Amino acid sequence: MTDFDAVHERRGTGSSKWSKYPDDVLPMWVADMDFPAAPEIVDAIRNRLEHPMLGYGVARDELRAQIISDMQEKYGWTVSPDEIVFLPGVVPGFNMALHAMLQPGDGVLVQTPVYRPILEAPANWNLVRHEAPLTPAAEGYVMDAGAFAAELAKSKALLFCNPQNPTGKVFTADELKTITDLCRQNDTLIISDEIHCDLLFDGRRHVPIATLSQDAANRTITLMAASKTYNIAGLKTAFAIIGNKAIREKFNQARLGMVDNANIIGLEATLAAFSKAGDWKTRMLAYIEANRDFLSAELARRFPKIKLIPSEGTFLAWLDCTELGLEPDAQSYFLEHGKVGFNAGSEFGAAYGNFVRINFGCPRTLLEEGLSRMERAIGRNT
Repeated sequence: MTDFDAVHERRGTGSSKWSKYPDDVLPMWVADMDFPAAPEIVDAIRNRLEHPMLGYGVARDELRAQIISDMQEKYGWTVSPDEIVFLPGVVPGFNMALHAMLQPGDGVLVQTPVYRPILEAPANWNLVRHEAPLTPAAEGYVMDAGAFAAELAKSKALLFCNPQNPTGKVFTADELKTITDLCRQNDTLIISDEIHCDLLFDGRRHVPIATLSQDAANRTITLMAASKTYNIAGLKTAFAIIGNKAIREKFNQARLGMVDNANIIGLEATLAAFSKAGDWKTRMLAYIEANRDFLSAELARRFPKIKLIPSEGTFLAWLDCTELGLEPDAQSYFLEHGKVGFNAGSEFGAAYGNFVRINFGCPRTLLEEGLSRMERAIGRNT
């Protein structure tokens, strides 16, 4: 049984998270949890390696069947085997979609702040990025439907993120209906990154945007993976669900010569995650929800000038440090003076230089250490 309180040494293991900074810096940046993968996943990988052939892989029928079962059980979503397209990642997936379905000069709408690969993807294909900011409010981050509609009218595609990274917002069914109605009116393609869909708090339930209506299903490319929930991102395996056959064929054509199939070990790990690691997921979710609550309470107690709307999902927190007046920006200040490495707010949009994104998917002692380092750094500024 996994001990989520245990701290494992990750330096020297080829970890991107733990290799970015010098050894005296505590990394709390990239969306990679500091928990071991579920024993069931490790066992499945070990069993697969008993067979020494590691050539090109293809998803087994059992994996397609498991995904179909999961979509039906979790969301009441009926998916057929041919609608599932396996990929080496969600980021390649939404880039494939933009490349396949749009022409240079077309508009793409994103909601800011947003994960840097989404923010930057339109430029990869000479597309025009339009932005509709999410606004903090008493009830959480909200969208201005009027501003969203105005920007959507200039866009051929919506590059959507739900649960949202970095704010941790989980869109409600009513919000999703507003979005799908507007996309129908504007004949807009929806490319939906739903990689954090299993990481929800407070009893919330994820609603795939493609399930809102038949029209939504026909215009949506949904991207999912086991990678974030089960902490197996390094195995480079994800999948798209594309109900519209014409869109699916264009999507697959766009992979030629650029986007290969999924990792053969990652496919086995994904099957084990979805079919065997449910208990691990339940205990992990309880742990990170407690971490979220601890982080929210400690920030309010120690740093009253830092503004935080607690995450509704993901294991990420979006901190507004504007009132601290840190120079040259919050991320650089905490890195230099606290030896703690967060994501810079500017990575998520030009207006967010005084924000940082924190990963609280870690043993509680590491989260406490990160807060202590922040406290020491801020003490230098007072």
